[in-house]
Amino acid sequence: MWHQQEIRLPAVARGFHLITERVEAALPELARCRVGLLHLQLQHTSASLTLNENADPDVCHDMDAFLRRLVPGDLPYFKHVLEGPDDMPAHVIASLLGTQLTLAVRDGRLALGTWQGLWLGEHRDHGGPRRLIATLQGQA
Repeated sequence: MWHQQEIRLPAVARGFHLITERVEAALPELARCRVGLLHLQLQHTSASLTLNENADPDVCHDMDAFLRRLVPGDLPYFKHVLEGPDDMPAHVIASLLGTQLTLAVRDGRLALGTWQGLWLGEHRDHGGPRRLIATLQGQA
């Protein structure tokens, strides 16, 4: 079986946001898949996708704090500043973390570890709504 669709995510504040339940709810076709892969591609260059802690929200906070320090918005050598001081740092962080994930599907569910969840990293102060292309392939 193959299935592809767009998943729209609402605008969120800068930082990391758990989106596992939203993605699963948008894909009822997962329930038909016994074994397969779900590929998620974020169609933006100033946000990211990552697989990380799903239980303690302090992890989201700490990851954001670390990345803001690693890639601050006031670096004098950035030339791409037309879209604001948060744009180029957002591109750097999105490239470091990535905008795609491929996840195993087993028995109609994402085969995540006990403490794993999907995160959307919003790296702009006002990034706006985001879009994911979800491609599910597998055996029904």
